[in-house]
Amino acid sequence: MGGSCARTEILLGQQGLARLAESHILIVGLGGVGGACAESLCRAGIGTLTLVDFDSVENTDLNRQLIALNSTLGKYKVDVLADRLHDINPDTVIIKRNEFIDRDKAQAIAIQQEVDFVADCIDSIAYKTVLIDSCNQSGKPIISSMGAGGRLDPTKVKISRMDKTENCALAREMRKQLRRIHATLKFPVVHSTEVPIKALPHQAVTATKTAPAGRPRAVNGAISYMPNIFGLMMAGHIIQTLLNS
Repeated sequence: MGGSCARTEILLGQQGLARLAESHILIVGLGGVGGACAESLCRAGIGTLTLVDFDSVENTDLNRQLIALNSTLGKYKVDVLADRLHDINPDTVIIKRNEFIDRDKAQAIAIQQEVDFVADCIDSIAYKTVLIDSCNQSGKPIISSMGAGGRLDPTKVKISRMDKTENCALAREMRKQLRRIHATLKFPVVHSTEVPIKALPHQAVTATKTAPAGRPRAVNGAISYMPNIFGLMMAGHIIQTLLNS
């Protein structure tokens, strides 16, 4: 990144920049949370980013996702984000995986030796559970995003252990699933302690050519800044962990 790293170097020094440049982070899910996380990691000088998502940009993404523009509607998120990141830092190695994360792929991620850290930004509870448990069992560092929807207060967003969250239905369900398989809850998550604003009634999730049908789920409201705050906090946690390792 040349001179564009000058401000970062003031904070981290040459050794810190080198540590980030040699690191490989995998981001699963490139919506509002994952997109902001990936961009912040790129701007900080992370050397390699693997981007994983099966979805394309939709009109409903325009209110909160960095990659959602009228000019990108209908395009695959991995392609749009990769182009954006290369425009920010042409030296960043971008690995695109335009695919849906199922059980086998989640387990494979956990043992991928070259990956230093995993950012879990996916919605599917079933595969989120597998990804988290697989990473924790293999010792792969992971941070997971809980529910950013239905919240307005940015001062209530925090990072804590999974077993220390408050007022988050997604975290509550994730704990139930992880306890069912006797998995650890001692890993970091980004979550909000704000009592969420009520979602719309549950709606069926239909199958697509790239993803299976899911169980009916509620549609939460979302504000422009909240998913991005979650993603930025995830990036900050990852960077600090790398620098202290």
